[in-house]
Amino acid sequence: MLSPTPILVSLLLLIDYIPLPPPPAKRSRGKPRTYTDRLMLKALVVMIIRRLYSPYAFLAFLAQPEMAHLRPLLSEDGQFPTRRTWERRMKVLPTVLPAMIGCLGRHLAVILQAWATHGRAAAIDSTALRTGGGIWHKKHREAGEVPHSTIDTEAGWSKSGWHGWWYGWKLHLAVAVSWVWIPLAAEVTVANTADNLVAPLLLRELPLEVRYLLGDTHYNTPELRLEAWQQGREIIATRPGPYPHRDGGAQVRSIFHKLRSLAIEPFNGLFKNIFEWGGYLPVKGLKRTQLIVLGAIFIYQLVLLYQHEKGVAVGQGIKALLRAA
Repeated sequence: MLSPTPILVSLLLLIDYIPLPPPPAKRSRGKPRTYTDRLMLKALVVMIIRRLYSPYAFLAFLAQPEMAHLRPLLSEDGQFPTRRTWERRMKVLPTVLPAMIGCLGRHLAVILQAWATHGRAAAIDSTALRTGGGIWHKKHREAGEVPHSTIDTEAGWSKSGWHGWWYGWKLHLAVAVSWVWIPLAAEVTVANTADNLVAPLLLRELPLEVRYLLGDTHYNTPELRLEAWQQGREIIATRPGPYPHRDGGAQVRSIFHKLRSLAIEPFNGLFKNIFEWGGYLPVKGLKRTQLIVLGAIFIYQLVLLYQHEKGVAVGQGIKALLRAA
């Protein structure tokens, strides 16, 4: 009797067939890349699922005799990258991950028929990601003092009505409002980055089918509304002022706002629960945070595709599946 293919192996093999953004028309200066971005994505999937947050830990993991079956999947043309290559490529991977997430999100929206029975809308929001280690208080930052070596000096402060003050990062997300939560676009920034400044980056990755973008008051700006209108979209965002609002469109907006709260907020909670980041992130620095967090969004998308290919309930049991990988 043949043994089933391990889940982790199946996820890595699936990366060979997913759509990726086309390479830039003009190649950057320097030596041509020996290894493809697909190979780097495979390594990132292994690192995050097995909680290996550095190339050194990743290579030590692959050196174990029990992991010999993974090395061929992490090689190209019979060659296995050196530690220096893994380190160098992982440093630049965060710059292309948002485009990869957008590309796979558009693909998932089509094959999962995201809006077959729903209006063509996406919910947009940011969520707090706290950095590990200590926090850098304002008085120490202004004085240029770092009281403890665990403090991540690249992070920043922000405040929200839900989380209060926090020190760390923001995950900016656009999620399909449909029968399944599909991440369509993602960015990671320092916590004090304004949501409306990052929103245009998310808009550019959304499927053309999206006509309504549901957000809170942070997205209710004339500049963002104009950019959305130029793309054939409409932003439906909460308005400032005391509740209840009495204008003519208040009742319609309340319906959209409820749809938004049923999509983006539960997804944020689910995502943090799956990867167990409700407390603090396991890495320091903006680039490493972007690598791990955006990589986790990509893994979530990849699992949705895997479940669809296997004919099982899409979007359910993801944490248990990744634990078994």
